[in-house]
Amino acid sequence: MKHTRSLTICFLFLSFFGISQIGIGTETVDNSAILQVESVSEGMLIPSMTTTQRNLILLPAKGLFIYNNSTNTFDYNEGTPVIPSWISVHDRSTRTSDLGQSAKYSNTNITTDINPAMVIDLPIFGNEEWNDNASLFRVSGNRLQINESGRYKLNVNISIASSSNDGRKAPEIYFAVNGNRMGAYASTGYIRLANNHEQSSLHLNEIFTLNANDIITVKVIESGASNAAVLRSVGSSNLYIEKIN
Repeated sequence: MKHTRSLTICFLFLSFFGISQIGIGTETVDNSAILQVESVSEGMLIPSMTTTQRNLILLPAKGLFIYNNSTNTFDYNEGTPVIPSWISVHDRSTRTSDLGQSAKYSNTNITTDINPAMVIDLPIFGNEEWNDNASLFRVSGNRLQINESGRYKLNVNISIASSSNDGRKAPEIYFAVNGNRMGAYASTGYIRLANNHEQSSLHLNEIFTLNANDIITVKVIESGASNAAVLRSVGSSNLYIEKIN
């Protein structure tokens, strides 16, 4: 009797591990699936955790899939176990954008003093060179509104000319989101209208995680001297933005 029971358990054990496909709620499993679940009255729950808990997973496999209850999104690891890169799967019905959509703007203003004593918004949005999605990127005055949350790459390139007859000037720029500085500063150091030292340039490259309806501006202020400077010529300064996640 003991031998019969042992043989039965052994047979069941070998049968279980010999199965290459599993069906739950169905006896017919598609040839391409190792697991197929069917139901008309119940769903399937996958592990649910916070962003902090997700980030503590040790060596998460490429393709590992979880529900993030901090952001209410499904997340998967697009990176490697050693360097994970968690990507959120968004509901396409609520999105107006595709990754890689971008916009570029350039200046038409060449008279505003961009070395002011009090910070101002840089007049960079004079001309829209292109806009892949007008619902995603919207300009009003010197402000750019982002209408969908995500991760964005921003580049700004500023060409500067001295406009005063003498004295030094040193404009400084930075990105602001909803009026608050984000990221690095860029500063010219001194330039002056003397010995042909009349031009300079500023450049910033940043990646920001933004929320829907965030307002982006480029702020400019004097950093060392109060003499006037302007954008060098029409179209010589520009801002580029691209949705990357």
